[in-house]
Amino acid sequence: MKIDTYLKAALLGLALGIAAAPDEVSAQALRVMSGGTSSALNVPMNRAVVVEADAPFAEISIANPGIADISTLSDRTIYVLGKTPGRTTLTLLGPDGRLITNVEVRVTPDIAEFKERLRQILPGEPIEVRTANDGIVLSGTVSSTAALDRALELARRYAPDRVSNLMSVGGTQQVMLEVKFAEMNRSVSKSLSSSLAFAGGTGFTASAETGTWLLADNALTNPNITTKSGTQGALNLGFTAGSFQVGVLLEALESKGVVRTLAEPNLTALSGQEADFLAGGEYPIPVLDPQSGGISIVYKPFGIELKFTPRVVDQDIINLELNAAVSGIDPTVSITNENFSVNGFRRREASTTVEMRDGQSFAIAGLLQDDFRDLNGQVPWLGDIPVLGALFRSADYQRQQSELVIIVTAHLVSPTRGEALALPTDRIRPPTEAELFLNGTTASQARPTSGAAGEVAKQDFSGSYGYVMEE
Repeated sequence: MKIDTYLKAALLGLALGIAAAPDEVSAQALRVMSGGTSSALNVPMNRAVVVEADAPFAEISIANPGIADISTLSDRTIYVLGKTPGRTTLTLLGPDGRLITNVEVRVTPDIAEFKERLRQILPGEPIEVRTANDGIVLSGTVSSTAALDRALELARRYAPDRVSNLMSVGGTQQVMLEVKFAEMNRSVSKSLSSSLAFAGGTGFTASAETGTWLLADNALTNPNITTKSGTQGALNLGFTAGSFQVGVLLEALESKGVVRTLAEPNLTALSGQEADFLAGGEYPIPVLDPQSGGISIVYKPFGIELKFTPRVVDQDIINLELNAAVSGIDPTVSITNENFSVNGFRRREASTTVEMRDGQSFAIAGLLQDDFRDLNGQVPWLGDIPVLGALFRSADYQRQQSELVIIVTAHLVSPTRGEALALPTDRIRPPTEAELFLNGTTASQARPTSGAAGEVAKQDFSGSYGYVMEE
């Protein structure tokens, strides 16, 4: 009969232990039987459980009251309240002072409520929640970084500083960035000036000039009227009367210029990792060494620079921290001394943070600059004479326009097989000796037949291509 009682008690304890598995922490009633318990006592934080004993007890104690609080409901029933995550021991003593049992009390975060909130906030995300060493362990594969951050933020509400992240982000997590720098510079310059000069064989010379007029180096011995070398757009009129010379110079010059700059750097990086790119060079700049007092060299990079950090935040939404620049040496700005000459730099740079979807583009920077200068000079009083005063005046007109646009495009990419990639050198092969010396061929067309290189080789750019726009 006694064996049958023990067997029933064991089966009851096993059922209670299965009902209160660590993965589904809930309030439970633990039965103490014949000096032992069927399992440890799992208590959710801020919730209570009941411990029942077969025999009456006279004294109870808890090893760490900061983890769990206890109170007696009767001489056989104990009320246990979970306070903070941790483990402690509950001790029961009988009326004769003998030990009835020690119950291991485990206070864990209430993951039942946490799971419910997680399903409400992130429906459809296969996140597994477990408890381990008084903390919460999250595992599974989520669809985006944003979902991962939301799950971690919610878990920290239930177990601050005790959250283990074993989750991974599915989908494509590598980003290729295309950056286009497009710049147009236009300039127009117009100038009109005139000069009047007189020279006589007796050494008499006189001139009134607003342009580039110049008499001879030694007017006393060679009084011929000349102009400066390198003068452009000049019309020289003059006449002589014996040894007396009169010269009139009209100088009119118009110049136009257009500069087009285009750069398209591409770079690929893993989500959350920084990548940088430089196509250019380094310019040596002498600087003073404060320790030795001598001159040392510091190299400053220039060219096409690209630095960015991509983050795939949700599905195909990409967050970009971007710094892009195009720089070059500017020979119009320089510093020169007796030992060296250092040029300045012309730099166009943009630094920003944007968010876009896969394949979308942003114009992150734009510049429209219009510089205008108008200068009018004349000989005092003589320039104010009607009609003839034009010979004593000069006018200079300059206008420069600059337009710059920086466009970025982000793509989610995945690795591919090497033979599927085409290189710029796939269509060119070195010539043979006969092709070089007999035919003067410097490069021969190569014709790959497979992969992406083969597709490129099939293209023919010898004819017309592009778009025709008609009004």
